[in-house]
Amino acid sequence: MLRRPPVCLVVVVLIGSAFRAAGQSSPEDYPQWRGRNRDGSASAFVQPESWPETLTRKWTVDVGEGYATPLVVGNTVYSFTRRSGDELMAALDTGTGKELWHTGYDAPYEPGRPAAVHGAGPKATPAFHDGKLFTLGASGTVAAFDAADGKLLWRTDTPSEPPFFNAASSPVAEQGLVIAHPGNYGPLTAFDTETGDVKWTAGAGGFFASPIIAELAGTRQVITVTMKDVIGVSIADGRVLWQYPWPGGTGGTMPVLHGEAVIVSGHQQGVIAFKPAVRAGEWTTETVWETKDVSMYISNPVVIGDTLFGLSYLASGQFFALNAATGTTLWLGPPREAKNSAVVKAGSLLFLLNDDAELIVARSSRTGFEPLKRYTVADSATWAQPAISGNRMFVKDVSSLTLWTLD
Repeated sequence: MLRRPPVCLVVVVLIGSAFRAAGQSSPEDYPQWRGRNRDGSASAFVQPESWPETLTRKWTVDVGEGYATPLVVGNTVYSFTRRSGDELMAALDTGTGKELWHTGYDAPYEPGRPAAVHGAGPKATPAFHDGKLFTLGASGTVAAFDAADGKLLWRTDTPSEPPFFNAASSPVAEQGLVIAHPGNYGPLTAFDTETGDVKWTAGAGGFFASPIIAELAGTRQVITVTMKDVIGVSIADGRVLWQYPWPGGTGGTMPVLHGEAVIVSGHQQGVIAFKPAVRAGEWTTETVWETKDVSMYISNPVVIGDTLFGLSYLASGQFFALNAATGTTLWLGPPREAKNSAVVKAGSLLFLLNDDAELIVARSSRTGFEPLKRYTVADSATWAQPAISGNRMFVKDVSSLTLWTLD
């Protein structure tokens, strides 16, 4: 069901109008989950000649609880959090942290006991598309906001049975559609960005993994992990093009690409690469390689050249590098490094933001773990992916958003 809110339900606080129009684009924009291409890339980062002993804290603002990555568009940073029982979208000035507007809607939610330690704040990161912001709340509600003034444009009803572990699959938008696994881990669903009307659904229910959009064998498609397989879905009509059996219901990573090979990992599943292709007019999938040396759960990897870098939950948290073409293990780092790490790539560098607020800067080496610098960037847990934009690092901890810079 779709709920179009009357004006009286939209809470907007406008402070000034000097921020740049939300529709413009810049190389430093960080508009969605894991960056511009959803592959873990920083936006327009330039490596300094030397690394400072400490980062410079420009501002810290209490924005509310949740682990959604902040988005950066122009000189505005957007934050999606929970405050006083509401799920709230807020816009802040990137230079000062001053709030420009915020809009909220009532969103009662109680996570299941195993997930309660992470709070009831949203876990999915919004998507910025054509001047609008699209969110997936902790209870599975999808909503659309005007990025310029925060007006709530539409939202779906709260599911009668909310997800037990929070909804955490970050939406993606393209061709006038916003695509997500809504509700109580529902199937992949495409909503019209203007009206919120459902255009198509595909596949089985999703879990934590977020979809990506890619062009494989000349076809633009959404690739997502469901409870029982990985599927490729035509954006145009929602037709399932191919499916690869995979027990995604146990929890694991979103798909990442190496060329036209799709790489996924999951709890107690190791890592596997497979390639969808068209033969004699029919889609097929073929396993390229698999390994049990490492296994990922909620920490998504990155591909740099022909190397896959990430954090395996084995050995109580161990960074690793695999040959992305063959699956061969290149190196395994020290054990007990972190329970979770947000892995970001920037040229030949890796930024590894661990859940204990330690940010590691490392070389993307194929011969071993090579940390360059370690920084502390928060006073509480950092489960959210950082938004790295130019020489700026926007870090969300349990309830605060901080801007750090490399001066």
